[in-house]
Amino acid sequence: MKVIFTGGGSGGHFYPIIAVAQALHKVITDEKLLDAELFYLAPTPYDANTLFENNITWRRVPAGKIRHYFSLLNIFDVIKTGLGIVAAIWQVFKIYPDVIFSKGGYVSFPVLFAAKLLRIPVIIHESDSVPGKVNKWAAKFAEKIAVSYQEAAELFPKEKVAYTGNPIRKELTIVAREGAHEFLQLEKNIPVILVLGGSQGAELINDHILDILPDLVSRYQVLHQAGKKNLVSVKNTAIVVLGDNPLRSRYRPFDSLNVLAMRMAAGVADLVVSRAGSTIFEIAAWNTPSIIIPITSSSGDHQRKNAYNYARSGAAIVIEENNLTPHLLISEINRLIDKTEEREKMRAAAKAFIKLNAADLIAKEILRIALKHEVAG
Repeated sequence: MKVIFTGGGSGGHFYPIIAVAQALHKVITDEKLLDAELFYLAPTPYDANTLFENNITWRRVPAGKIRHYFSLLNIFDVIKTGLGIVAAIWQVFKIYPDVIFSKGGYVSFPVLFAAKLLRIPVIIHESDSVPGKVNKWAAKFAEKIAVSYQEAAELFPKEKVAYTGNPIRKELTIVAREGAHEFLQLEKNIPVILVLGGSQGAELINDHILDILPDLVSRYQVLHQAGKKNLVSVKNTAIVVLGDNPLRSRYRPFDSLNVLAMRMAAGVADLVVSRAGSTIFEIAAWNTPSIIIPITSSSGDHQRKNAYNYARSGAAIVIEENNLTPHLLISEINRLIDKTEEREKMRAAAKAFIKLNAADLIAKEILRIALKHEVAG
């Protein structure tokens, strides 16, 4: 049995693919089936170590990003997409998988085009409240469509769609509290604010956190995932802002958090400040109250819609970028930390919102279609 995964360009697309692959390995082991050959087709491996650890073979397939504004880069990306289609047809034909699982996005287009041409069964997953262009197109020939938000299900053919939630790697669903304070070098009995800006970091959130840093460290400890490209400037600014503040050790910036560090950060966090991508589902899995700050310029306004769909569950509050000020951010952090009862309600709402079996459901459907395809072949 052979399965191709595609989609990527960000951790929000890549890591749910890993979650599904992990679930697929488990189902195959539990049901004592012959192991599957798994492939990941994309321009880059994104996280080569994680692919290796999960027995997934990367094959390069170029893809061009089409921007919704004038740019000379669009010309080059059209060429990239054309080359990607040729490469995808060759790779898909050579592998000839039993099923293709796609997370959507421009990265997946060449592979999905090849799947349609070669009549390979396709399952797509839509992470956002509003489907992206590639998933809208692929929905016409996909055999099954999984969605993270109930609202997105209404925008796809009813007979194909299933509301599964978003796949999350199992190891990230289990928070680690034992030894977390020592590992992260935190004081005990001081509230912890965890700031997440997505896989690339979020400069707007970084700037506002730095603006209120003296106020934050006076009451809290701050774990700040600032993004690799932002870490040096964030550290340098924090040194200036905090100066000789005796509580400056309460601020701990990181470029990114590995799985163990993230589990421990989740285990001690009293409140999360985050963007509105796939991280929402990890926060919900931790049952942690959150302040969600969606990107205003996201494609199809999907982050804003994601944020409000999650907030309607009662698990989070939303601050839009247009309304975001340092004063408002510190006020909302203080309000939520001071209101223990409200945060407990938010924890319960997060627990009710999350679907922890999303990866398992998708893996079982991949297996069903793959086995059917094998028999037919």
